[in-house]
Amino acid sequence: MIAIGCDHGGLLLKNKAIKWLESWGYQVKDFGTFTDESVDYPDYAQQVADEVATGDCSLGVLICGTGFGMSISANKVDGVRAASVRDIYSARMLREHNDGNVLCLGARVTGDQYAKEIISTFLRSEFGGGRHQQRVEKIRAIEKERQ
Repeated sequence: MIAIGCDHGGLLLKNKAIKWLESWGYQVKDFGTFTDESVDYPDYAQQVADEVATGDCSLGVLICGTGFGMSISANKVDGVRAASVRDIYSARMLREHNDGNVLCLGARVTGDQYAKEIISTFLRSEFGGGRHQQRVEKIRAIEKERQ
């Protein structure tokens, strides 16, 4: 299952993303927002990040105006490796090299068709392990030091 959430700036793209995800055969858990009224992005980032961190959802997608606020917020949750991505190569590297589990997009800086390709690439890519595993373990160690 894929967790998805957005703030008011990402609402239209989130709704499109849900349709794409479902058409690709994914189950989606939508955390909102559900209107275009102004909301605080950390509230939605935390909900999606918690779902991914607990394993209730395998991956997450967060959408705001730039993707930055969502990424910063989601990364505060232990076990989440989120990044704001603006290109296909970065989406693949987020998964393959960093075992990224939350993709953050900026609806105001990424066109719909390109966002669709970025999401698809993120979901189709897999963690490469190997030399990258040691690096991910070091990221986890930093998280543990902060607790």
